[in-house]
Amino acid sequence: MELRTRIAELMPQARDELTELVAIKSVADPRQFPAEECERAATWVLDKFKELGFSDANLQETADGSRAVVGSRPCSDPSAPTVLLYAHYDVQPPLDDDAWRTPPFELTEVDGRWYGRGTADCKGNIVMHLTALRALGAQVPVNLKLVVEGSEEQGTGGLEAFVPDHADLLRADTILVCDTGNAAVGHPAATVSLRGMVNVVVTVEALGSEVHSGTFGGPAPDALAALVAMLASLRDEHGNTTIKGLDNTQTWSGEPYPPDQFRSDATVVEGVSLSGDGSVSDMLWARPAVTILGIDCPPVVGSAAAIVPRAAARLNLRIPPGVSPDHAGTSLIDQLQAAAPWGVRVTTEIEAAGAPFKAEIDGPAYAAMATAMQDAYGTPMATLGQGGSIPLCNVFADTYPGTELILIGVEEPQALIHAPNESVDPNELEAMALTEALFLQRYATGTANKADH
Repeated sequence: MELRTRIAELMPQARDELTELVAIKSVADPRQFPAEECERAATWVLDKFKELGFSDANLQETADGSRAVVGSRPCSDPSAPTVLLYAHYDVQPPLDDDAWRTPPFELTEVDGRWYGRGTADCKGNIVMHLTALRALGAQVPVNLKLVVEGSEEQGTGGLEAFVPDHADLLRADTILVCDTGNAAVGHPAATVSLRGMVNVVVTVEALGSEVHSGTFGGPAPDALAALVAMLASLRDEHGNTTIKGLDNTQTWSGEPYPPDQFRSDATVVEGVSLSGDGSVSDMLWARPAVTILGIDCPPVVGSAAAIVPRAAARLNLRIPPGVSPDHAGTSLIDQLQAAAPWGVRVTTEIEAAGAPFKAEIDGPAYAAMATAMQDAYGTPMATLGQGGSIPLCNVFADTYPGTELILIGVEEPQALIHAPNESVDPNELEAMALTEALFLQRYATGTANKADH
């Protein structure tokens, strides 16, 4: 196949470009990395897509101060369908540098995989777009639009606010949301369900200051002990999330996630049981799940024999389709307040929230994507749920009724997105670039008229 050969020939350039992009420390949090790094990444993306015919591409400032790359590339047939390509150039912080086997901002090949922060999430998907479009050259048979945002990982909603206010700018028949991935390397999939999320910061105060644990320990209320008791109320002995008002008994009817594969993908330590009394798929995609992201308290090294007067925790609650983030956030806060012992003072803040999402899969774009994946991989496309949240999908769905949203990408379980040692399999990048190129061809020939929406 000529297109397959062309993409294979482009892979050295894809690696060079991903190397350049990974080297830019585009964490959208100026408390951790200079804001100039995100500006560099935005300019890099802008320049690359301008080279590929997005002549009107420009940087648009969003409500949270981040800058999105926005542009368009019309084809020769104005009646052809329009496809919006989405990705994001910001990345998660590297977390513990010492946990990385390779430098986090330096693309490094190890055992055939390319390691570095953002190689999969989501800079690999940006390079996937570039590679697919280069392979097609001037023969892109659809009208293209582009948006690459710069604050997705922070959850601050910059692009979510931008889209409704600039609806015509990004309007399309199909939107490729390229920030997910396959079930496993070599097993193509479209994501059809996303969990929503609520981030809550809870703070507990019990004393005016630290006091000696020998002199006051016993009757003096311990803020950290109170926080531990409150957090313990959120799960039962089996690991099920137990927040009053949230159903934790639902089941998943789509593709299963084999437990042995999950244990390997999640790096579960030998002898440790999986959490919950449902299947892996139930726990991931059909039920609420609360995670303790961080706790503010004295570290072990340097701690004193003193009672902790104040402690805080940051919680992440994931919710399945059918549950509103408002209801979930209220339920979580109510339970924390109810579980607080000894009358300690509790304050809570909802830091971020996003609704769950369920895609429609009976349109012509999905049919074209299924055939593209089948031809690229030689195996049928599966449909998956994803435990992660992409609030933008609901904004797209609400702003553009009738538009097909297809969630794909180079991310798969071994990629370890959001964790140390993130990586991408270059074979996945190559196959997904081929998939995207084939999709654009098949969608153009399979769609007679542009949708009216």
